Amino acid sequence: MLTHFLTATGVLALLTLVPGPDMAVVTKRAVSRGRADGLRTVAGIAAGLLLWGALTVAGLAALLAASAEVYLAVKLAGAAYLCFLGVQSLRRPGAEPPAVRGSTGSAWRTGLVSNALNPKIAVFYTGLLPALAPSGLRPATGMALLVLIHLALTVVWLGTYVYVLSRARQFFARPRVRRALDRATGVVLIGFGVRVATTP
Repeated sequence: MLTHFLTATGVLALLTLVPGPDMAVVTKRAVSRGRADGLRTVAGIAAGLLLWGALTVAGLAALLAASAEVYLAVKLAGAAYLCFLGVQSLRRPGAEPPAVRGSTGSAWRTGLVSNALNPKIAVFYTGLLPALAPSGLRPATGMALLVLIHLALTVVWLGTYVYVLSRARQFFARPRVRRALDRATGVVLIGFGVRVATTP
């Protein structure tokens, strides 16, 4: 069983390291508002993974993956949200983000919403976790453990990424660099949004 879990952890680690919308959202928040905001975004992403994990263990994510209409609705909502974030980055590249009352929660919500509206997580959990779950445990227990492993890997990876970005924040704070990064992040987010909307 230990070997099985180590193999599953390796697969989940590889999938975690692949850049995606979560990394783009974390990059924008960490560079524009700092380490604390970046970490709150990571916490929101972690909450989104827990949500999908709970739905998967309960069997509800499988219903989403099996319903073309519901899947399409969630997919288009997620794509629209990513495009919205991208357009925000492109509208005023390099501009100092306004001080928003209650901004402490907005970073967490940004991470949560970007992850919760990603139906690929549901398909990934529904399709992959049952195959990776060890046969010596009840399926729900095995999948729950794998969700927690994936959650831990994501938090460690994105948390480390935020720390690296914060160490280089003085460089990223330069107006020219911020403008270029905002434009690049905006294009990447819109690209991910289009990809989510057009991928079956």
